[in-house]
Amino acid sequence: MDWLLVAAGLVLLVFAGDALVKGAVNLALRLGIPALIVSLTVVAFGTSAPELLVSVDAILKGTPGIALGNVVGSNVANVLLVLGIPALITTLHASGGSDTRSSFLQMMGATFLFMALAFTGVLSWGAGLLLLAALAAMLIYAARVAHKHRNGNGGELSEEEVEGADPRMRGWKVAAYLLAGVIGLPVGADLLVTGAVSIAETFGVSDAAIGLTLVAIGTSLPELATTVMAAIRREADVAMGNVIGSNMFNLLGILGVASLVGPIPVGAEFLGFDLWVMLAASLLLVPFVYWGRDVTRGWGVALTALYVAYGVTVLA
Repeated sequence: MDWLLVAAGLVLLVFAGDALVKGAVNLALRLGIPALIVSLTVVAFGTSAPELLVSVDAILKGTPGIALGNVVGSNVANVLLVLGIPALITTLHASGGSDTRSSFLQMMGATFLFMALAFTGVLSWGAGLLLLAALAAMLIYAARVAHKHRNGNGGELSEEEVEGADPRMRGWKVAAYLLAGVIGLPVGADLLVTGAVSIAETFGVSDAAIGLTLVAIGTSLPELATTVMAAIRREADVAMGNVIGSNMFNLLGILGVASLVGPIPVGAEFLGFDLWVMLAASLLLVPFVYWGRDVTRGWGVALTALYVAYGVTVLA
């Protein structure tokens, strides 16, 4: 029964998250918000809504280990699984472009900021405000760079280029998508967290361990699906950007908001092992981002095997 709750929660989160993005994007465009701003904010927040709702729900249920484990575990899974599994299908030809390098540096900055705050022992509301301020600064920087890039190439971002945008979508459909997202996300998060806590109790493992593995993998499924499609379409920059952007938003946005809901204690197991695994996984992107190395099937096998080894270690 617990596994069914987790499965139902994940399915509901995926579909409700997608509905929320479509509804919010089309509403924002109808309200006259520039497409570029919609792409950088509404889409970014919307695609991370499942992880956010799971983390907030976990804190409200008194299991902050799931919230922290969800983010740290997702960042590890994003590199090792979300890049590893698509590479098993086809080689990702990395270009090592300047845009990717800039995003990678910002992600590493977010990683070091989060780790510094984590070593204080608890992520309080003050830490949350600092994380959200850093996110705001990065979004402003991204907007300026994107605006400059668009002007240099003869135009602004069109509505059709924004993920989930449909200029022909009727008003009732926009409302239906928003309603489905607003209702489905908290229900899905509640089912997932309830099932995950029960599984942790049944198998005698910690909430943090379940958050680092089961919950983290589940909430990383949308990123995995996006990256698999990018790999099939030979769009390595999209795949790499998806991983980097998701990791950065997890640390600054999700933990930033979650820390305002309630304090998140950082246990010794995180400080002594999991945070360092997350940092090491992030640094594994260097050969692809800076040296233009292709993510070959050999790399895919290695990355996937590393994640399996990490999961076994956490649950042992």
